[in-house]
Amino acid sequence: MTSPAEAATHEPPFEILVSRAFGAEAFFELGDLLPELAEDLSGIEDRLKSVLQSGYPPLTEAVLYACTRGGKRLRPLLMAAAHRSLGATTTKPVHALAASFQLIHTASLIHDDVIDHADQRRGRPSVLRAFGLPTAIVAGDYLYVRAFELASEYPQAIILRCGEACASLAEGEILQEACRFDLTISRDQYLGIVTRKTATIVSAALASVGDIAGSTASIVEALAAYGRAVGIAFQLRDDLLDAYGEPDLLGKPLYADFREGNPTLLSIEAYQHLDGRAKTEYERLFARHEKRPRELHKLRTLTDQTPASAIVSAEGDRWASAAIRALDPLPHGPYRSLLERLARAATTRRY
Repeated sequence: MTSPAEAATHEPPFEILVSRAFGAEAFFELGDLLPELAEDLSGIEDRLKSVLQSGYPPLTEAVLYACTRGGKRLRPLLMAAAHRSLGATTTKPVHALAASFQLIHTASLIHDDVIDHADQRRGRPSVLRAFGLPTAIVAGDYLYVRAFELASEYPQAIILRCGEACASLAEGEILQEACRFDLTISRDQYLGIVTRKTATIVSAALASVGDIAGSTASIVEALAAYGRAVGIAFQLRDDLLDAYGEPDLLGKPLYADFREGNPTLLSIEAYQHLDGRAKTEYERLFARHEKRPRELHKLRTLTDQTPASAIVSAEGDRWASAAIRALDPLPHGPYRSLLERLARAATTRRY
């Protein structure tokens, strides 16, 4: 019988990942860049898998299960594209660091699923559901350790940047937990959580690419700003997809944020635009710690009565535009164009 980890080793081709994540239009626009990018991501995957073996087979199985199937590989893709946009003819110098940031991201998802009691991730049982609570927690910890093992190949400044990004991620998790079930938080508070939990990691990854390439301070800051803005745009799109996406594409049920009481810009704006009985009903349902399916659907129905989804879409577009503007100091070329295309795709993707 095939084990979960063995079943997880059959990765979809890079072309399918790109098409799922960014749409068929983006896939065709990549054109001649696809072979190079596929080779780049293959090299990064090899570095990632090289550190996953442990002396305890059940732990190895859990981390392989978490790391070797599904996902958009957004961070490695952005890092490879950024490195090539700076004139690099090979991305090998950033492979270990890209693998490190991917492990950090995967570890954070495992721990998120523990916090949220999530049963599914990417169309299959979460690590929590497949291996149990103790193994899920330890698997996340193990991936953080392996991530810093890979990062240790780089100068101290880059290692410190990785550490600060991880600290920011942890702070974001605590801030989100403190705001759970609270629809009165401001847009700025919400963006502060998103910046810490999502955007800082992408920003740190791309700034580090600039350092590795020996770029000027203005280029490094440009890549950091681009990563920060793209990270926020992606999270805003995630918020919309959680309520309006297609479960089969997302690989998980809808309404996780409603279910867990995580205020997003979508629910914050919906609450602010409702009044009277509808506002009271929205607040009452959102505050319930155990929600039935019909209550989740009611929250969606009430959200539909407001301009919240249009507001979130517009905010995502604003951050995507900010990301594109941040690239101004970079040299023009196909990989800069790719970075621009990925920023735009952040707000239109279905997966």
